[in-house]
Amino acid sequence: MQQSIFNSKTVIIPAIDIIDGKCVRLTQGDYSQKKIYNEHPLEVAKMFEDASLTRLHLVDLDGAKAGKVTNWKVLEKLATQTKMVIDFGGGITTENDVNIIFNSGAAYATVGSIAVKNEELFTSWLDSFGANKFLLGADVKEEKIAIHGWLETTQIWVYDFIRKYLDKGIQSIFCTDVSKDGKLEGPSMDLYKNIIKECTGIHLIASGGVSNIKDVEDLIEIGCTGIIIGKAIYEGRITLQQLKSLNSSIPSL
Repeated sequence: MQQSIFNSKTVIIPAIDIIDGKCVRLTQGDYSQKKIYNEHPLEVAKMFEDASLTRLHLVDLDGAKAGKVTNWKVLEKLATQTKMVIDFGGGITTENDVNIIFNSGAAYATVGSIAVKNEELFTSWLDSFGANKFLLGADVKEEKIAIHGWLETTQIWVYDFIRKYLDKGIQSIFCTDVSKDGKLEGPSMDLYKNIIKECTGIHLIASGGVSNIKDVEDLIEIGCTGIIIGKAIYEGRITLQQLKSLNSSIPSL
């Protein structure tokens, strides 16, 4: 049996987005709305680790823009100097990119657009590396899949997309409602409830819109297996102490 990314309780997953080797956040994927929070991602990762958080969502925004993995040295540093379990995404377009990130210490490869645009290639990776080594991203606009940094909306229903890859062995999918990302307006609770209802057996990771600790508690309550949190931490809306306390009290699902 494939090993799941998750244990029996919801996992809090802080996010670090990288541009030019620095920790940044964008709003709705807009590179012109960039804010630098720390020039040293390792410092940020160690703060997360000190708060007893064990997972990290690392996004190579330079790679996403260039179409090839770029900030693998940052990944390597974080993987060797912390004990965090890292998923890495951004610019993974070839099998060589997949090899680079695994060789640099990523536990999981995060893939989005390629699974939409080149199903045959992505399926070959699942066969070569194992479906349990991939975290599939489903970016959504009005329940349709969005790709290429959210600049293009397809006609693919998110439920059909998820079910197709569940059938191919993918277990864990993170879903971002593009309209919510980076705006601190709260997550898309109805969307996540519908996905959990419609896609049996999914390990759903909520991403985007989390603005306070109540949002996190609500996502745990509806059955999300993981919760990615970024801007709310960097803007001080959620403290690491709150996450540490919540993490220790999360019940088993």
